[in-house]
Amino acid sequence: MIIETTAAFIEEKFRAEGSGHDWPHIRRVWQVARALAAQTPGTDPEVTELAALLHDIADWKFHGGDYEAGPRAARAWLLSQQVPEATIARVEQVIREVSFKGLGVETPVSSPEAAVVQDADRLDAIGAIGVGRAFAYGGHKGRPLHDPAVPPVAHADFEQYKQSTTPTLNHFYEKLLHLKDRLHTPAARQLAAVRHHFMEQFVAQFLAEWEGTDLPPQL
Repeated sequence: MIIETTAAFIEEKFRAEGSGHDWPHIRRVWQVARALAAQTPGTDPEVTELAALLHDIADWKFHGGDYEAGPRAARAWLLSQQVPEATIARVEQVIREVSFKGLGVETPVSSPEAAVVQDADRLDAIGAIGVGRAFAYGGHKGRPLHDPAVPPVAHADFEQYKQSTTPTLNHFYEKLLHLKDRLHTPAARQLAAVRHHFMEQFVAQFLAEWEGTDLPPQL
């Protein structure tokens, strides 16, 4: 019952979200995490599903960089639903471990639940939907599509990554094109290979159109 109640709560809360961190994103992460968990020994289904549903409940990107906003909000919701403390603590820890923190920052996981939720969230950041979400977020933040004069940055720490305001295309070099090599589960890695290839093709086509190198000579 707690899974269905939490899903309904999150769907209502994120119905009108426009940055790409909306209910459809959360639903996809939830469904993929559940599928990955079924193939990952030792994974607690309830902790996995609750963490997937609540992983963006208070994303630090929209709460002044406060990385504990998400775990706090998840705890408050689960307490209101009388979920046992042991489960709440495990869900909080998964949420802490989900986010990418910069190209130069390791993001290890401490449980199989964290591994599958992190994988599911990163899978939704790549491929066709990942491309769409990247530009939705860039538009939400008022960032340009591309600026050749602004090079990508390999952020060395989380603070540097949080302060980034680079154009959206840079995000592919700073994060998205590196995600396939940072996944934990075999099924996620297999799916990521296809989505990664699509992104490589997209970036090549984007740059060709930006520079006009795809146009026939007579134009």
